[in-house]
Amino acid sequence: MIRILIADDHAIVREGLKQLFAIGNKVEVAAEAGDGAQVLDLLMHQGNFDLLLMDMTMPGVSGVNLISRIRSQSDAPPILVLTMHNEIQIARRALAAGAAGFLTKDSSPDILISAILKVAAGGRFIDPVLAEQMVFDTEEFGHRPPHELLSEREFHIMRLLVRGMSVNDIAEQLLISNKTVSTHKARLMLKLNFHNNAELVRYAVSHGLVE
Repeated sequence: MIRILIADDHAIVREGLKQLFAIGNKVEVAAEAGDGAQVLDLLMHQGNFDLLLMDMTMPGVSGVNLISRIRSQSDAPPILVLTMHNEIQIARRALAAGAAGFLTKDSSPDILISAILKVAAGGRFIDPVLAEQMVFDTEEFGHRPPHELLSEREFHIMRLLVRGMSVNDIAEQLLISNKTVSTHKARLMLKLNFHNNAELVRYAVSHGLVE
């Protein structure tokens, strides 16, 4: 039996996953978390998980930053990302940060179970549709889009900005100061050569970066 930790800020998603795994006898939900802080606390004090099944977007520390912090621990379990985000850029960043697998929430239950079994056994798994897109992505063979020059923090803040969040909202969610958010915003706008949020939103829409 594979013991997993589920991390998702939506209770209905966690309940649905627990019901799915209860049908078979291969996966046991040993613990669950609704935000990044809970994930880190459970890994530190409970541990002994065979796999972490986590969403990319949760309150507080999340996404690539959370993956990096977890992978810096010597006894960290392998990470399988299960997310609504189906953008190649996000998958690349998650895998580069140390995730062993990346799967979208519209995947079938059979694919999810297969991914869990493979990642828990030490393998890697990428959503088949995204894997095909990565192989044939023309950007791999030519110029990379400007947003791929952003740091992980800048990229995260950019996505929050295009969702309509204010600097204060972002600071509260990421548990950092308003000044820090403003600094990151200024840097990302400079790198992308944008002067206002409207330009940023149009760019994000055209590159499929809007949730």
